[in-house]
Amino acid sequence: MNNNTFKIGLFGIGLDTYWDQFEGLEARLKGYLSIVEDKISAIHADVLNLGLIDTTDKAFEAGDRFRAEKVDLIFLYVSTYALSSTVLPIVQRAKVPVIILNISPEPAIDYEKFNQLDDRVKMTGEWLAYCSACPVPEIANVFNRTGIKFYQITGMLHDDQECWNEVAQWIEAGRVASIMSYNRLGCMGHYYSGMLDIYTDKTQQYAHFGGHIELLEVDELAALRKTISETEINERIEHFRNQFDVESDCSTEALIAAAKTSVALDQLVDKYKLGSMAYYYKGTGNQENEDTISSIILGNSLLTARGIPVAGEYEIKNAQAMKIMDSFGAGGSFTEYYAMDFKNDVVLMGHDGPGHIAIAEGKTKVKPLKVYHGKVGSGLSVEMSVKNGPVTLLSVAETKDGKLMLLVAEGESVSGPILQIGNTNSRYKFSIGARKFVNEWNSNGPAHHCAVGIGHIADKIEKLGALLNMQVVKVC
Repeated sequence: MNNNTFKIGLFGIGLDTYWDQFEGLEARLKGYLSIVEDKISAIHADVLNLGLIDTTDKAFEAGDRFRAEKVDLIFLYVSTYALSSTVLPIVQRAKVPVIILNISPEPAIDYEKFNQLDDRVKMTGEWLAYCSACPVPEIANVFNRTGIKFYQITGMLHDDQECWNEVAQWIEAGRVASIMSYNRLGCMGHYYSGMLDIYTDKTQQYAHFGGHIELLEVDELAALRKTISETEINERIEHFRNQFDVESDCSTEALIAAAKTSVALDQLVDKYKLGSMAYYYKGTGNQENEDTISSIILGNSLLTARGIPVAGEYEIKNAQAMKIMDSFGAGGSFTEYYAMDFKNDVVLMGHDGPGHIAIAEGKTKVKPLKVYHGKVGSGLSVEMSVKNGPVTLLSVAETKDGKLMLLVAEGESVSGPILQIGNTNSRYKFSIGARKFVNEWNSNGPAHHCAVGIGHIADKIEKLGALLNMQVVKVC
């Protein structure tokens, strides 16, 4: 569960020598910085603006302030020429990612009006209000030589949607990186034996994302089920009927079992402050544990829908992918290949177990299954398709050198027949075609699971990867 506050640092730069030379220039540039602050604050409210930094002494003070205030991301607004020595100490001391805003106050200088000014001092002051691009190579040179990663946005202060959309994407990526750094991932049970692709080094999850991993026992969830009252069970069944389309052949006994597990899951999540979870239990004849796991799907679907994504088969990497997608507001439902439809050039993808009902096309159905294929027990399952429209697939993949990477693809969820087998499944179309998509996706060696969310957000994921120092591969 994420209790952090994501804070943005902002500062402008200038050269103190200019202020006595060019009347009104300092005030003018501070005005531009205020506009930048307003635009950033409209995207994310928590912004610490340290003003126009124009000396080395102020730079050291600003760096210490950013560090003390625990900012997560810095925007460096280049308003005019400034010495790199007034920039470097800030970023070195703050030790957080920095994005250079090379932003002009207007689309162009009014050359005719400019050249009619009767004073070359005034002309120089006017030019200096437009020369934000001038010191950026100097700053970039120094950042490169001192080992500081930086990112750039070049554009205009006003009427530049491309520029401010990019600012918004960096802010979103920074916010999600912060969420992941505080996220508590619960791992309950063990891997599905033999699924070698999903095995992962948990310490590498810490290395790339931060956060905390809590190892949980199925026995604890089974014990919590025994404490659930009849009132809680009835209330949860009513909640099921409000959230799902519960089909008439779902037995009362199965609904009671699912309700007990769902309430117990909520208690487990609250106890360990979980923000996501991965689970699997093979079953060894312990009936209480088997009953618990076989009745877990509805509860896990409710958790997933409220921002606590749950991945089956103990797929830790995919629980991370689902959390990323959900933190971007895109959802993030557990999925894998189901079949190829060459006739319609689509890939059918879905999964048994929990689904992200908040991104479903219509109301999610609840159906009874006599068998969970490849798993223990029987019980209720969910059937849904992802909303028709743009979608993004994300896989947290593990490379042969043990590092993690982000694999992403954009496509469309399209209407058409699905397999009505009580599982989540959808039809996806890709710009490069189904055949090429499958080949390209597979060639990067992901696990067979991935997360699917609504909207095209590959640009945001690429920025997240940059902030996390992770390779990002976009298939389409």
